[in-house]
Amino acid sequence: MGLLEGKIALITGGSRGIGAALVRAFAAEGAKVAFTYRSSAGPAEELVAELGEHVRAYQSDASDTAAAEELIKAVTADLGNINVLINNAGVTRDTLMLRMSEDQWDTVIDNNLKSVFNLTKPALRPMMKAGGGSIINMSSIVGVTGQAGQANYAASKAGIIGFSKSIAKEMGRRKIRCNVVAPGFIVTDMTDELPEDLKQSYLSNIPLNRLGEPEEIAKACIFLASDMSSYVNGQVLGVDGGLS
Repeated sequence: MGLLEGKIALITGGSRGIGAALVRAFAAEGAKVAFTYRSSAGPAEELVAELGEHVRAYQSDASDTAAAEELIKAVTADLGNINVLINNAGVTRDTLMLRMSEDQWDTVIDNNLKSVFNLTKPALRPMMKAGGGSIINMSSIVGVTGQAGQANYAASKAGIIGFSKSIAKEMGRRKIRCNVVAPGFIVTDMTDELPEDLKQSYLSNIPLNRLGEPEEIAKACIFLASDMSSYVNGQVLGVDGGLS
């Protein structure tokens, strides 16, 4: 039996990168998985075809409050009450503060932080009906340390930490845990686009001397979603090779 047998998980931003690794890992551990995508229909369909009937894809924009509420209703109707919510969807619009536009700020805050509110609120009642659950919010080491050229991204990811700790305190008595995973530099499309000299600069500061793999983030999330972490609540788990 898998660690997540019988659980129903919703993962936002699940068609590529860390999100796709999460979908594969959760399905392998026995969960029924719903995941969202906004525009990557091809990769989403391929993932469903690969993993079979226990995985469903939903096109949805996590930054849209009404769309998030409809998504929760659809997943609940299709699969049952949600046990696990992973708020993974996010974007970057990197530039120095002196050049940052209001639109670049708003886009990142809406997609990375407001989206967490949008999905968490309507998911709470189905979780209570299920007898409890686990919310895992994807932050970043940048939300802990800051990063030049990423004031918008860092603010959104730091906000996720404060939000999660508050939800942990509010919902703990309802047997709903809320924790944060803060990845370091992970091999994704985003890091692939970094200049080689910048990658080497990051590597020189990572004690394990390598970038992380999406599957390593998925393993941390499996722990937080499963009963192995039944007394872990309101915590920030850094998965960064020792960088922080």
